[in-house]
Amino acid sequence: MNFNNPYQSYSQQNIWDGIKDSFKEGSNLTRLIYINFGVFLIVKIVGVLTFLFNLETSQVPFLVHWLSVPAQTNELLSRPWTVFTYMFLHEGFLHILMNMLWLFWFGRIFLSYLDQKKLVSVYLIGGLTGAATYIFAYNLFPVFESVRFGSYALGASASVMAVVLATVIYAPNHVVRLMFIGSVKIKHIALFFIATDILSIPIGNAGGHLAHLGGAFYGWLFISQLRKGKDISTGFNSLMDSFFGLFKRRKMKVSYKNTQKMDDKEYNKSKKQNQEHLDGILEKIAKSGYDSLSKEEKEILFKSSNQK
Repeated sequence: MNFNNPYQSYSQQNIWDGIKDSFKEGSNLTRLIYINFGVFLIVKIVGVLTFLFNLETSQVPFLVHWLSVPAQTNELLSRPWTVFTYMFLHEGFLHILMNMLWLFWFGRIFLSYLDQKKLVSVYLIGGLTGAATYIFAYNLFPVFESVRFGSYALGASASVMAVVLATVIYAPNHVVRLMFIGSVKIKHIALFFIATDILSIPIGNAGGHLAHLGGAFYGWLFISQLRKGKDISTGFNSLMDSFFGLFKRRKMKVSYKNTQKMDDKEYNKSKKQNQEHLDGILEKIAKSGYDSLSKEEKEILFKSSNQK
């Protein structure tokens, strides 16, 4: 017997509405994670359908082949979009889970110091740098000559490593608490994983480890230049703004008059007080770590990062 449950459909609708609202109103970190999981689900669903209808002609699923970045340059020319799409593509659940956890952990720390636009640019350009490192290495070093044909890279690891290194270079002494270990500075975590990537190149998944190092290099480069007063992502951000601006609908601008405006003196005083409070919170993070903040201080920090 089959019964229709109106509460079940209502609950499903609420869940879907919640996801849409959190994507629209959430941070860029939330959006990056949602996009990764969305692509993962689409690839898996398409994989199931092509299997059931016996449409697959090779061991590599069609969509994975179409979105992953190839090592061969002539094949790359026929699929140039893959230098972007590969960084949102995962085949295994454990693969995407670990990448998204690392992105979430370090992305939150990143946003406590820097703005959301920089997070997206570091993720994307770090992924591009990882792809370039992978392709360059596979076409330069003789050891890859026999495996270059048919080799491809996928996953957000290079992009995540760019975010991790950018965060570490900006705030190396930021402290996190790890289960069974205790308080650890994030620079020690980064050094461990970079050393692991370098030493693991001859063992297996050499292309993946090289891509990770390429992403890490961009994270270091970005913050090194930023400290000199130069944001090397400005040109890329302008290009992305122009591209995505083509898809945005034009909205009618409506202006409202506020009858209770602050004069310039009051506004500047309020702005100065807020900035001093925020500087005090950031100084507290640098000395004692993010977990030392009170709930109110974390809320202020979160609101400030969303307004940047």
